[in-house]
Amino acid sequence: MAIDWIILIIAGCFETGFAFCLGKAKEFAGLAHWLWLAGFVLCLCMSMLLLSKAVQTIPIGTAYPVWTGIGAVGTVVVGILFLDDPVSFWRIFFIMTLILSVIGLKVVS
Repeated sequence: MAIDWIILIIAGCFETGFAFCLGKAKEFAGLAHWLWLAGFVLCLCMSMLLLSKAVQTIPIGTAYPVWTGIGAVGTVVVGILFLDDPVSFWRIFFIMTLILSVIGLKVVS
């Protein structure tokens, strides 16, 4: 069962990857735009495939919120680090509450 949690975490990282690729695709035109969109599709497919594998043993009511939480937190962090998204106390505060909620779901599962 521990391997399924690792698979779920990797699936969440691919969710961050597809959001990042989508964010980068809007910055480009031509071939570069299409390459970023190809990365988006690849990450999307991997994320869904791994999520479907993880939910074979992890309840969907736990796996899906954890997956989206990892993706949401990862997307905010990647946005701040690489896409010039704004940083504020409140954004960090609410990301931390999201992280605590995801940990809470894991603890009570």
